[in-house]
Amino acid sequence: MRFTFDLGEPDCDAENRQSITPPSNTTPKEESQWIPLQNHPVFTTADVVAAQTFRSFKMPKNLLAWDGASRLYYWDPSKRCLHRISIRLGEPDSSVILASSPSKVLQADVQIHFEVDKISINRNGSAILLVGMEGLCIMYLYGRTSTTKEHTITCRTVSAGSDIYFTGKKSIHTLQVSWHPYSDTHLGILSSDSVFRIFDLSSALSQPEQEYYLQPIERGTSCDAAALCPVDFSFGGDHLWDRFSVFVLFSDGSVYVLCPVVPFRSVYKWESILELYNDVHAFGLKSTTSRANTNSNFAITWLEATFTELSHVDVKSGNLIALQAQPYALFDASVALQGPLCKFSNNTEDPQVQSAICEGRAVSFLYSAVSKDSILVTAWSGGQLQIDALADEIQPVWKVGNPARLCVDSNDCIVGLAMISELAHGDDHSFLKSDLPPLLRLAIVDLCLPKKPGYTISMCVDPLRSERIYCAHAGGVDSVVLHFLPFTNQNIDKEGFMKSPSVHSVLITCQGESSLPSPLCAFLALSDPFGDSWIVGITCNFQCIVLEAETWNAMPHVVDEVWGPTGPGLSKDTSGQTIISRELFTGPKLILLPPSSEDLHCVTSDSIEGRATLHQYFKHFHENYVEYAHKVHFELKHHAPHLKKIIDEQHSRFQKSQQKLVKVEKNQEILDNRFEHAVQRHAAIVEKLQRLRSLPVAHNRSLSRAEQVFKSEIEKMQGIELDVLRSSIEALNARLMRYKHSIEQNQVNEKRETSSWMKSRHVLDNQMSQLKASLEKLSLTNSENTKKVKLVESALRTLKV
Repeated sequence: MRFTFDLGEPDCDAENRQSITPPSNTTPKEESQWIPLQNHPVFTTADVVAAQTFRSFKMPKNLLAWDGASRLYYWDPSKRCLHRISIRLGEPDSSVILASSPSKVLQADVQIHFEVDKISINRNGSAILLVGMEGLCIMYLYGRTSTTKEHTITCRTVSAGSDIYFTGKKSIHTLQVSWHPYSDTHLGILSSDSVFRIFDLSSALSQPEQEYYLQPIERGTSCDAAALCPVDFSFGGDHLWDRFSVFVLFSDGSVYVLCPVVPFRSVYKWESILELYNDVHAFGLKSTTSRANTNSNFAITWLEATFTELSHVDVKSGNLIALQAQPYALFDASVALQGPLCKFSNNTEDPQVQSAICEGRAVSFLYSAVSKDSILVTAWSGGQLQIDALADEIQPVWKVGNPARLCVDSNDCIVGLAMISELAHGDDHSFLKSDLPPLLRLAIVDLCLPKKPGYTISMCVDPLRSERIYCAHAGGVDSVVLHFLPFTNQNIDKEGFMKSPSVHSVLITCQGESSLPSPLCAFLALSDPFGDSWIVGITCNFQCIVLEAETWNAMPHVVDEVWGPTGPGLSKDTSGQTIISRELFTGPKLILLPPSSEDLHCVTSDSIEGRATLHQYFKHFHENYVEYAHKVHFELKHHAPHLKKIIDEQHSRFQKSQQKLVKVEKNQEILDNRFEHAVQRHAAIVEKLQRLRSLPVAHNRSLSRAEQVFKSEIEKMQGIELDVLRSSIEALNARLMRYKHSIEQNQVNEKRETSSWMKSRHVLDNQMSQLKASLEKLSLTNSENTKKVKLVESALRTLKV
């Protein structure tokens, strides 16, 4: 039995509905119909023209969001509105998702001028993100301003970070936007200027609450441009210090960690904070290195200041349930950037293994906490998934001598902070790279995508099975199931040790390399409390697809039904019951007759002695043969239905075998033709190979391993230098625009003071001259980078030749 709780609209809309429409005998709830989700009018009446233009998008899209209960949200790109659809999971059949029709239409109270690529709902379902390449908005689902129609609601919509992002054509653009898992009002944004910002929607929308300027290279050193381009980030899960960590992925595949990062006034469990506090006292302070002891003391200070209940309440008491994080920052230290995390495979470090196997550049990142393990998945543009597990726990690390900049209010309370996060091992020689938490390589999965440029991969975790990861790409959707986890499966047998993950195709939208890619514009994994899960996707033609996902114990066991474990010699059925007893096969029992007298042949049958002798013989015959015949008749009659069932099964198997043989005979001719075609193709390839061997280029030696690594590095760097240069130019232009805007505001005030105008003008000219000089240097750097790109292209041509 399944239960659903349909939440009606609040009472505040009752007066509005009565004033707009006259009262009727039927309510809106009675007018709604429950139909399958794939047949909902929102998807069946989609705009065909918009579907044709929607096919050509480059960035991954996800226009579906689920509140975790009974409401599904869908962004309509043609009408630029949000649909709220009430759903029932698994009713009346477990393979069906019912949806209420008509749906509620949530309209923004401001005009949305950008194309929405992704929507995401917060933890309590009160606000939803509208993210695009040219804009970012937050729609409050319950903070609506008015109700215009019966099924249309106008909601309050605001923008976040408008003073930083999307200020012009060459502005700083966002790379990833995500809700914080322990707050309903905090957003995490990673931008192209290598800055990670946290915004608090309850206090300030235009200015960030926290800013972390990422510096992934050491001072005075140089590196590839791929190591400077951030790609994606992910918040940690509910596991020790992971809940205070931010994992940042760069385009070369390197992973860095920021810890601790906590939004102000976010809520955490008391047991989790107490566990961290006790671990730092028990293990951190007993470390043999001075750097670890310093960080442990910093961690204790930070925990006691961020969660003040630890110092005011006895830590052994269990009266508290949750703790709220207070604003705090260390006085003379900033959060260090830990990384890049070293990757180990077979107990050896292999920094070059990913460049030889993974192709292209890193495009997306996923963190998943599975029981005792922390899983990190990196997706590459070549179609590979790099799956790693943290081999050690994340620890908080600070860098002394680099204080953070704080913003306080009139009561000296911290309302914002900004810091430069440099490498932990930059200038401190006591901190080695071996102190970083290593990554244990679990597997590298090749999705075998068509060899076409521009592929992006988006990933999500199954809500029921954390070991299952769904990968949505231009070719469809694949499922990757992890069968081995280093900390969770410590007691696994030797046969199941390091079992490779299984990959299954869930949905295919691209039939080979010749066909055009048809990526999904939305993808979700749903589940209910009864252990059932579903996959919901929307194609580029706005068609809804609903698939039922198999649970963990739904896979049938492989049983050999032809011959059991006893072999074909014994007549036993599948349940182990004997068809015919062994006593019947031995025949009737042989009972010796008593010895007869010599004059028995002289005795007639009518005499008394003859009748006695015949009676004795009949008695033995009845005991030996008639009772045996009765046993045979009883067992045959008792086992007749069972024997008939076995015979019917054998006949059905025989018929299936005959059908398979007929199919094989039909396909034999096709196989022969394909074999002949393959032989001809092989002969043509051999002939072509012989002609190619006669060319002078064929005598050149193959590239060595070092040359192959150098070639792969050049291919990865192709276009990245220009991207870094463009992003730096965009950042400088954005700063210049803000600077000009501030100058214009200052000029209005400076006109009133004639005495100070000449002085400010002189300062302005000096600043403009400095700015021009910096622009000239930037142009020289641009020309030098252009020359380097030309040299790289020439090197690529020589390598190809």
